[in-house]
Amino acid sequence: MKRLTYILLSTAFLLGACTTKTKPVAETTQIQDNTKYVNTFIGTGGHGHVFPGATTPYGMVQLSPDTRTLGWDACGGYHYTDISIIGFSHTHLSGTGISDLGDFLFMPFSGEAKVVPGTPEKPDEGYRSRFKHENETAEPGYYSVLLNDYNIQAELTATTRAGFHRYTYNKDAKSGIIIDLAHTIYPDKNPNHEFKIISDTEIAGYKGSGGWAEEQHTWFHAKFNKPFTCVFYDNGKKIEPKETAKSKHLVAVLTFDTKDKKELLTKVGISHVDYEGAKNNLDSEIADWNFDAVRKLAKQRWAKELNQIQTQGGSDDEKTIFYTSLYHTSISPYTFSDVDGRYRGMDQKIRNAEGRAIYTVFSLWDTFRGQHPLKTIVDPKRDNEFIQTLLTKYNHGGALPMWELVSNYTGCMIGYHSIPVIVDAYFKGIRDFDVEKAYEAMLHAADYNIDDVLFPTDRIKNKLMPKAKLFNDERGYVPADLESESVSKALEYAYNDWCIAQMAEDLGKTDDYNRFIERSKRYAEYYDKETGFMRGKNSDGKWREPFNPRHSEHRKDDYTEGNAFQWSWFVPHDVNGLIDLVGGNDKFVEKLDTLFSTSSELVGEHVSGDISGLIGQYAHGNEPSHHITHMYNFVGQSWKTQELTNKIMHELYFNNPNGLAGNEDCGQMSAWYVLNAMGFYSFCPGEPIYSIGRPVFDKVEINLPNGKVFTVIAKNNNAENLYIQSAKLNGEVLSEAFFTHDDILYGGTLEFEMGAEPNKKLFN
Repeated sequence: MKRLTYILLSTAFLLGACTTKTKPVAETTQIQDNTKYVNTFIGTGGHGHVFPGATTPYGMVQLSPDTRTLGWDACGGYHYTDISIIGFSHTHLSGTGISDLGDFLFMPFSGEAKVVPGTPEKPDEGYRSRFKHENETAEPGYYSVLLNDYNIQAELTATTRAGFHRYTYNKDAKSGIIIDLAHTIYPDKNPNHEFKIISDTEIAGYKGSGGWAEEQHTWFHAKFNKPFTCVFYDNGKKIEPKETAKSKHLVAVLTFDTKDKKELLTKVGISHVDYEGAKNNLDSEIADWNFDAVRKLAKQRWAKELNQIQTQGGSDDEKTIFYTSLYHTSISPYTFSDVDGRYRGMDQKIRNAEGRAIYTVFSLWDTFRGQHPLKTIVDPKRDNEFIQTLLTKYNHGGALPMWELVSNYTGCMIGYHSIPVIVDAYFKGIRDFDVEKAYEAMLHAADYNIDDVLFPTDRIKNKLMPKAKLFNDERGYVPADLESESVSKALEYAYNDWCIAQMAEDLGKTDDYNRFIERSKRYAEYYDKETGFMRGKNSDGKWREPFNPRHSEHRKDDYTEGNAFQWSWFVPHDVNGLIDLVGGNDKFVEKLDTLFSTSSELVGEHVSGDISGLIGQYAHGNEPSHHITHMYNFVGQSWKTQELTNKIMHELYFNNPNGLAGNEDCGQMSAWYVLNAMGFYSFCPGEPIYSIGRPVFDKVEINLPNGKVFTVIAKNNNAENLYIQSAKLNGEVLSEAFFTHDDILYGGTLEFEMGAEPNKKLFN
């Protein structure tokens, strides 16, 4: 196998690609509408954990229905199998495996108010309402449903920092809205609530809470187009009339006169800074009461976002899966700074971003693989802003985040994957950030450093700075009897260290390069030639026993959310070294073939639920497997990459609520589809090279921010003709199954001839 070499374009050209400005969306802008292909219900069933409600690209507000708050499949607040809606809250996570948020639940009602939510089994005991999917519609930036128990039509839309509700009351009865500050999509460890009546048409509130993110502060300011009367309830008990209420379990019941006009409008701004921030966000983004205009603008913003990539050919289902996937890649990270630039830092102090955006919700263990690399192509300026945000969090918190949520370190997952996000951008010419500060932060993340870091708790300290880093420093490996998930941590450390080595070399830091390139080879410590798998090694140097490559004990064995079958392939930075370790090309191919053809049986008392979407032991439902299909490109059998990526796209992605093989994970599951459907994948972020797969569409045009267009054409493309017969880049025959990021930035055409039989001589 030959690895493609690359030459970077001039820094000026690449930075131009990063900083090119586009025209703002205006009422007269003509935009091709790919929003018609988005099905926001894909992933709301099964274990996709997405929400179907109204949001805007990277918005602070995700205004969406909640149907459940407890259990793994409540992470998005909504599950398609449920039959009742609790209400509509303003913040949600997109496809995570842990639940949080669900702030400021609003629920319209008719008749006498109930101040508890009730349960799915007994909805009549609370304010929730039954609904039917045939009375439910959604599109990017808009959601609507008929609440059967109240005969109320609910409609939602959003701007970046505000939500807009329109409720149509169809009963001649008392009309009102419940605002429940106690509602959360997690068990709240530290509730602290406050309501303030501003006038007979305005109410504000504060919610302090602690869930997955230990310390959360959120404010809202709501305005109504009709006057209301308000009664507060504390833990279900009515409070004496007052303009302010403070407690740990507050509900407000607002009643309105809707006899003459059945339509009630409310617009709600939120902020993580203070009351003033919530009001300013609302007033700046929704100036009047034109719900349809706000809905139209939200749709325009999504149309602009989805217009970055145009497709021709493919079935309607394939287009729907593709554009829904592209939609899901543009939900998070979320805007976290207010319109005036203020934001809450990792130290919980209020600062000003001084003209740039600050973001939150960095699911880096997932998104470094595909979602961030996709943004380096279609939205490099925003990816640069993400990196600036990560460095801001380092400055104020003392460490780069692993999994950041509303300015909290959660310590979730493993590795130090802020690093590949930074390094991948750097080598793609996206460098409008403090490079030396970034390098300093990367070195800090790679070692065991607990001084001057604002750990929320000792538990999070042990996750953000695990002893595995100390062992890796002092012993040169991570002992399985001293550290859980030792193999997965060590393999990811080796890859992260390789990323550091690449940047060190480019910056002329030779000593650092030598140190980290050596550390990047330590994956070999865990390979057992007798069994042919990466295995846990105890502190005495012996393999951990007993061993079964199918075994999984969720988060309590040597592998993170997986087993030895899946994790033995995580060496994306040194495939040639792994091939040699395994015993050469033939042995490597034999083992790869076995991975995809062996039984999918898993063993263990507590098998990880994240091991899903199985083809043999390949698990597409979780991220550690996402690069593996492209490994055939390194050993001269690219037709197997084409065959398997085709199989995954057609058997593990669907245009229905169960359309994802696992958690969406803040855009990564969808980014894999977007990239592979275009015909390539970001195999090793940190190296600006893409690996060729199987294009789904006859033609794809990527509209680049630098004004150029990169085109992928697949001739004779159909369901049967899934194999590439020949490949050309700008008219020149491609001899390898790889091309560079520069090739994309230059514009031009990648052209495939497709056929029904494998071309086994291709790319050899």
